[in-house]
Amino acid sequence: MDTVTAISERRLEAVPTPGTSAATKTLTVTATYLLSEEGRKASLLDGGDGKAVQQLSLQVPANRLHLVSVDVQGVARLKLRPRYQLDGENGVVRIDAAPTYDSPPDIEELFREAARNHQLERAYQSERQAAKIKRREAHQERRFNAARAFLADPTRRALVHPTPSPRRCVIETKEGRIFFDAETDVVPARDVPAEAHRRFRADLRAKREGNLLTRAEQLAQHEEKKKFADRWIAEHGTEEQRARQAAGVLLIDEAIEAMTDCAFAALSECDRYIADGPSRIQEAVNRVVPGNKASISLNDVIVTSSNAETMTASQWAAVSRIRSLVPDATVVVRIHNVSWKRDPAINVGPFIGILVTQSYGPFTLRREFAANDEVSA
Repeated sequence: MDTVTAISERRLEAVPTPGTSAATKTLTVTATYLLSEEGRKASLLDGGDGKAVQQLSLQVPANRLHLVSVDVQGVARLKLRPRYQLDGENGVVRIDAAPTYDSPPDIEELFREAARNHQLERAYQSERQAAKIKRREAHQERRFNAARAFLADPTRRALVHPTPSPRRCVIETKEGRIFFDAETDVVPARDVPAEAHRRFRADLRAKREGNLLTRAEQLAQHEEKKKFADRWIAEHGTEEQRARQAAGVLLIDEAIEAMTDCAFAALSECDRYIADGPSRIQEAVNRVVPGNKASISLNDVIVTSSNAETMTASQWAAVSRIRSLVPDATVVVRIHNVSWKRDPAINVGPFIGILVTQSYGPFTLRREFAANDEVSA
């Protein structure tokens, strides 16, 4: 290690005595810098060790102690690392490395580097503090605007996860989510959690009341359908159906089927549409997978249905005939495609049906009939 002054231990070189000027006090510090390859060559030519990392022990007078930093272990170092440099776009930038020289520097050059670092460090810290204050002000302004907009708009809601409480809530904004805390925020942000919680509780009450109302309507509608089916079976059902109805064991689905037969009696000669998608898929799977033993049920297929936008001449004739026989019914041509859930690439269709629906008391009765031919989707 190159040294300017050989020092056995780190200490003050000059101990003040009565009448001694403070300017004569010195402190032993370590200066660390780097040498480039050219600098290492020059160091060897000058009798140095030629190492990349060089350390010097210097005596710094008291009036230059601002160029020295002392760590928590009491080690004093010349302010050569980190370095600070001016950048045209970014202002002062911090470089966490010691300076590199192409030739061993003298003591005054190291002092000048430390002085430059000292000045730029103050500018760097000032810039960072100003930027921090600016970010904090921008963040507070964003929070203020978000809080004011939320409080002014009664349709706005806080996120339900986490659940809003009188103390905390989270609001979704265009800039992202904002967390509000009534204990740490200031007005108007402090008022957001309580209002968000109030709206959340009000929504829960309204949803609960709406569910109860919907449930009551459904029960009333079910009761109306049940009474209508009872009256219809009593008037039109078979003796055996009336007996089961009186005993309370007649299935409502059976009553609906009987009413459908009655409503569409004029179409009794029309062929019914057969929904045999699972068996069709079974055949397709057996062709694609030889030796397949798996049995395919309705739960193993996906049926996609839609209304046909065009009709063939025979389909139009069939629809017109049905409309003439049941003029109060709604008649549409339906296209059905069936695929296998395990492998959607295995699919069959399209299959064509004519769906007829008609209101019958509180019921909407449906029945699908076979079409004369098929159309593509």
